[in-house]
Amino acid sequence: MQIAVSLYRATKLSQITLVLWATAAQTETVDVKYRGPVDLKKFECQEISRSSFIQRVCYDKAQSYMIISLRGTYYHYCELPPATYDGLMGSLSIGVQI
Repeated sequence: MQIAVSLYRATKLSQITLVLWATAAQTETVDVKYRGPVDLKKFECQEISRSSFIQRVCYDKAQSYMIISLRGTYYHYCELPPATYDGLMGSLSIGVQI
């Protein structure tokens, strides 16, 4: 009986550890110029391959807040309406829009 209880506890501990590890692995923080660290948990991020200037765009629709990586440096844009973000992402030349 004691072996079964020990095995059960070890299994539960392994499951909890796995959940915590998976959660930590999904969390990403970037250092934004003029702002500092920003957790991207609530952002929808897209890698940009059609621009040599812009590498990544992350947008939090609920806060109308965009973070953009320009040649490896992250900058932020506050109060950016969803229509403006959609126009930027849909443009043929995303770098010209910025």
